[in-house]
Formats: sequence, structure tokens, C-alpha cells
Amino acid sequence: MKLDFTTLSPLDAYRWLASTVTPRPIAWVSSRSADGIDNLAPFSFFQVISDKPPTLMVNVGDRDDGSLKDTLLNARETGELVIQLVNAAQAEAMNASAALLPRNVSEFERCGIVAQPAERVAALRVTGAPVAFECKVADIQPYPRQTPNCHLIFAEVVLAHLDDSVLDARGRIDPQRLDLLGRLGGQSYTRTRDTFEMVRPR
Repeated sequence: MKLDFTTLSPLDAYRWLASTVTPRPIAWVSSRSADGIDNLAPFSFFQVISDKPPTLMVNVGDRDDGSLKDTLLNARETGELVIQLVNAAQAEAMNASAALLPRNVSEFERCGIVAQPAERVAALRVTGAPVAFECKVADIQPYPRQTPNCHLIFAEVVLAHLDDSVLDARGRIDPQRLDLLGRLGGQSYTRTRDTFEMVRPR
């Protein structure tokens, strides 16, 4: 089978990419508007892109009507985000926060998601998230530049919170305890507990 991506519709291209480039980590992004409204939304076009400086990238697509999502608007207004990783126990809450809500409605309040203050940024962080990265927005780039349909947020990590319960005896991350969700195609997800090790050759 061959797929000519130059002839595919955007929807078909998305479906093929999203179902093959898997599993994808989920960024559960909390932000606060200039008016003080807290927002929370999941994104699976997400990755770490640099360790010097420590930087994460989140792709925030436009809404179907072409309008900009609250996460992007808040990142522009305040220059701050908290990016949480999602474990299996938080799957339902994460999914609930994906609902399309008016800009003046907080997903924390509407979905009953418990939050607590961050330390270096104004945005809230999700209580119980196994990992939460407090970030300053380093850059926001529209893509593609000529006719953008999404924006890439480059978020520099300034502080991370790691739940002690996901650490092993050496104080390092135990993937079994972390038990993160990964995004597959369609409505499918996976968990990170099925692991194995290989030693990279020198």
C-alpha cells in the first residue's frame, strides 16, 4: 500500500499520521488568561525537543471554525504554562477536559479537577499528576507560516514536580509506577507499563 500525501485531504492525512506515529505522549496543559480564568486541555502532538535549554513543544491546532484555542491565547497573553503528564488513573478527567467550553469557563471547575498553585508561574497545576512541568513560553510559531492552521508553542521548563510514588529506590523514574497514557489513532490509548530494555551499542 502506498499513500500519496500530496493528494490526501487534511482529515485523511491526520488520520493516517495519528494512527501510525504512536504512541504519542499527552501534554495536559494548564494555563491562565490575562483575566484570571484557568484553562486545562490535552494535546497529543507533543514532545521534548531540547535539553539545553530544557524545552517542550506543544502543537495547538486551530478549532474547526478557524478560531484559536484558549491554551494558545493564554500562552500569548501571559507567557506561562504548566504541562502535566497523564497517568492511567487520570484518563477520564483528562478526556473530560477536552470538551469545548466557552473561554470564560474553567475546565478545572466544570470537570471537578482538583488543582493547586504552581510555584514559578501563575497557572494552576493538576493535583495528583505524576509529573508537572512549570514553563515559560520561549516562542510561538504559526505553521505553515503562509496559511497557518496550528501554532507550535516552545515552552522552557523552569521547575518540575515529580510525585515521589513514581520514583524507584535510586530516586529515578520507574515506568511501571509512572503508568502514563499514550495516544494512538482514533479513540484508542495505551499505557506505558509494557516495557523492555536494550543496551545501546558503543
